Amino acid sequence: MKMRWFKGKGSQAARLRARKYELLRRFKNIPENALPGSLSLTHRRCGKPTCHCATGKGHPMWSLTFMVDGEKQVERIPNEWVEEIRSLVEQGREFKTATAEVFAINSQLLALAAAGMRSTLWR
Repeated sequence: MKMRWFKGKGSQAARLRARKYELLRRFKNIPENALPGSLSLTHRRCGKPTCHCATGKGHPMWSLTFMVDGEKQVERIPNEWVEEIRSLVEQGREFKTATAEVFAINSQLLALAAAGMRSTLWR
């Protein structure tokens, strides 16, 4: 017999299921061009002794940092790409957060169902 742990009863289970299905409707598919990682602005000196960066903050440089096969990767991002890349990183972050929340909800529903089953066994 297949256990229907995801059909837990009660208001907490109903709220969890509602949130789960809201997230699943929102993210039917992985966003096609979403990116992982974080976009950051740093400043670097070019090394030319007569450049303004030699005594100042440095030249602005955008980079995307992400992991591939457990190894950190850093990719330089041209200034004209920054807004688009920022949007794609946010899409990736939202998807990752929603997926983690669906997993957590599934675990909570399992725990509620197990608790409900234990309480009926002890009657």
